[in-house]
Amino acid sequence: MTRRLAWLDALRGLGATAVLVEHLNYHVLDQLRPRWMNLGIYGVLVFFLVSGYIIPASLERRGDVRAFWISRVFRLYPLYLLLIAVTLALSPLLPLRGDTNVFAHLTMLMEVTGSAGLVEPMWTLSYEMVFYLLVTGLFVAGVHRRSGWFALAFALLATLVAFTLPREGHLLDGPWAPVAVLVVAAAGLAGVLSGSRPARTAGAVVLAVLAVTLVWIGSRESWQGAMVLSVMFTGTAIYRWEQGRSSGLWPVAGVAALIVLVPFLRPVTFNGLTNLATMGLAAATFALFFALRGRSLPRVLAWLGLISYSIYLVHVPLIKLALLVVGDPGRFPWPAQLGLGLALFGAILATSWVTYRFVELPAQRYGRRLIERRAAGRGLVTAA
Repeated sequence: MTRRLAWLDALRGLGATAVLVEHLNYHVLDQLRPRWMNLGIYGVLVFFLVSGYIIPASLERRGDVRAFWISRVFRLYPLYLLLIAVTLALSPLLPLRGDTNVFAHLTMLMEVTGSAGLVEPMWTLSYEMVFYLLVTGLFVAGVHRRSGWFALAFALLATLVAFTLPREGHLLDGPWAPVAVLVVAAAGLAGVLSGSRPARTAGAVVLAVLAVTLVWIGSRESWQGAMVLSVMFTGTAIYRWEQGRSSGLWPVAGVAALIVLVPFLRPVTFNGLTNLATMGLAAATFALFFALRGRSLPRVLAWLGLISYSIYLVHVPLIKLALLVVGDPGRFPWPAQLGLGLALFGAILATSWVTYRFVELPAQRYGRRLIERRAAGRGLVTAA
């Protein structure tokens, strides 16, 4: 990645490490977990801000929806499918979490279709995929530049439903919900990828409506999906402001004012001050790295950023396997627990480098070659 965008890699590395440390503390050294904030949610929020900043920029830079989806598929699915296969193979040792709904996992939309990912961190991939569908629809419809308004709208929706629809659990439930979502998403993508202008417009509408429906009635908690999209569009609004394509950061201030209300509207579910501290720290971290975006950053953060997707997906199964071998870490004195935690941390980083080097990187290179071949073919047709 170029130096201009190296700060995003550093942020990814920091976010993945925060999630890893949260889960290590939870299982191995619970006494070291900070109680005044949630490290895991902090890391996830950092990830969402980064995705919101870079994903629409990537789509707009290419100007090619098909190339964008080729890139996303070869970025996310190879390691994701490998982890699913390994998790299923280890099921005699490690009981499966949630269900094994094939269609829900095929679309990565488990969290918003009444299912649960086989590995705990997979829940965030569902919101990433919803964001891709929505951004694609908005781009094809030509209204993608109104990021600030979208950020405010989803923040307002999160605030309203947290107050008026205080539910937990999915409204989209049952074995056929993932199948229906798969069919609708496939139809929408087929439309936006076609050469017909009416079909592209219809596909864009289908994708946008599907995305909003999923976050509104498919989220495990009524406010959650809307808040996630608000955070991601906030990242997009910051990108547009940096590029001189918006009049200011007023949408960011509006989103912040609305989102901080949600924990206090749901006092039974949340500790308001803890969540406020978590969101504030995530925002401050993004702001700090954004301010340092033109400067050199520690190489270790950039390296962690490269393997961040692997860290995020593989760390929970590795922790569970280790606990299966050593048993309850609580029976050891704290120096031994600390040593176990450090050993696990190192093993997870080493494994993540291996999966990045031999799974992620080859798949990404192959995806780029497909995009280049397609671009070359289009160039030959244009020249002819």
